[in-house]
This record gives sequence, C-alpha cells and structure tokens, in this order.
Amino acid sequence: MKQMLFRTGLLVLLTTAAIASQANDNATKTLRIGFNPGPYKEQFEQGVAPELIKQGYKIEYKDFSDGIQVNDAVDKGGIEANIMQHPVYLASVNDRLGIHNIGIVQVPTPPMGIYSNSQQQVTQPKEGAVVSVPNQPSNEYRAALLLQDLGWLKVDPKSDAATFSQRNITANPYHIVLKEMDNAQQVRALPDTDFGVIQGNFAVSSGLKLASALKLENPRSQFINVVTIAEKNKDSQWAKDIVAGYHSAAFKHYILSHHQYDGYLLPDYLK
Repeated sequence: MKQMLFRTGLLVLLTTAAIASQANDNATKTLRIGFNPGPYKEQFEQGVAPELIKQGYKIEYKDFSDGIQVNDAVDKGGIEANIMQHPVYLASVNDRLGIHNIGIVQVPTPPMGIYSNSQQQVTQPKEGAVVSVPNQPSNEYRAALLLQDLGWLKVDPKSDAATFSQRNITANPYHIVLKEMDNAQQVRALPDTDFGVIQGNFAVSSGLKLASALKLENPRSQFINVVTIAEKNKDSQWAKDIVAGYHSAAFKHYILSHHQYDGYLLPDYLK
C-alpha cells in the first residue's frame, strides 16, 4: 500500500511539473520585441521573424522613443528583448538603472556619419564651425573619434566611452562648436548647423542615405548593435532561437540581397 501511494504521489508530482513546464513554454511562445527608430525592426521582421514563426512563436512589436524605457521594459519583463543599442550604451544604462541586461547576438548596424546640407566636403572646417553631436556620452565619443579621424580635433586616448564629455578633447585647432542634441533631432537640425555627426539608425530612419555622408566612422566592433535580453533569460530556449534566427542562412540572404544594407557594420557571422 505504501509503495502504491508513493507511486501515485510521484505520478501526480511529475504530471504537475509537466503541466507547469508546458505552460511556461506556451507563455514564452509570444516574443515581445522593443525598438527605437531605425532599421532593426525591418531586419527582424523580414529576416528573423519568419524563422521563429515556423517554430510556433508569435511576435509582438513594441516601439519606444528612448533607450532608457526600452531597457527598463526588458528588465521588468514587459518585453523579452530589444534591438536598438551597442554594448557601450547598454553598459551605461545598466549602471544608471542598476539592472542586468545583456547582449546575445550582434546585428547589422548602420555606421555613424558626418552629414551637411550646406557643405560639400570635409577637408577643413571653417573657424568656429557648428557641428551637432549626440548628447549621450558613448555616442558623443564616437562622434569625436570620427572628427579626430578627419583631423579636426584630438581626443584623450585614455577617454572612457561610457563617461565621455567634451573635457576629454585635448585639441580643437579650428575652435569647432560641438552642439549636443538628442539623436532624433539632428537630421532636422542640419539646416541650422554646418555639419551633423549622426548615429546611423537615426540617419537612415529620417531618409538619409549612407552614401550621402561626407564620411562614415571607421568600423569598431564595440559599436555594433546587439539584441538585448535580461541576464536571467540567457539560457532560455527562446533566446537561443533568436540567436539561431540571426545566424540562419535565410537572414544572411535577406541582408546581403537588399542593397539598403550596403555599407552597414556587419557581424562576423555575415562575412
């Protein structure tokens, strides 16, 4: 009798565990993905989502206007992942919010570039030229490096991208005025500035072509964007399936066969 009760109890426990596991699997079959303006939503929708849908996933797309809210949503479980940032910015938001989000796979990323409505070349700026730059430390650092590549200023080699400010500029021979502003405003502000050093996703989402940039930034792997999830979910099956979707032959074909992605910074798995 005791053995029979034990077996019955064990069967109940195993059945309950199986039901709970199935419920969890079903819950994560809906993937809510967050985006800021840029090409990442289209990349995911056209190149990755079809592979996930074949596996039974339902995809919900969520649009956010800034990088803080979309990371907070990942941490709090409002969305499973976001696709909109590079690791340096991700680390700065983690530190600011006291959270633990991580990148799981790189995605094709349009490079930062310098644009102008009034200037046709970047050989030498006029004295006191006004150049708009992003108002986030890591992206202002990228802008400063691009201007350094042009020979317009010098950046302290010991600068930390996450805490960069204009105090880290050691030489500014042309007395360039770096006008910090929100990324989303830079394209609209081009008529009011001599140049704008604009993050790639905001440039292309506003209709600018990478080919129209007077110069693009030199490739730096730490500024290739990533799919971001909460660290606690790093071993989940859905996270592994997202990575597999980006690594798939279908995604590679999509990116390499669509010319709007020409000039993008590409992850190694696409080279």
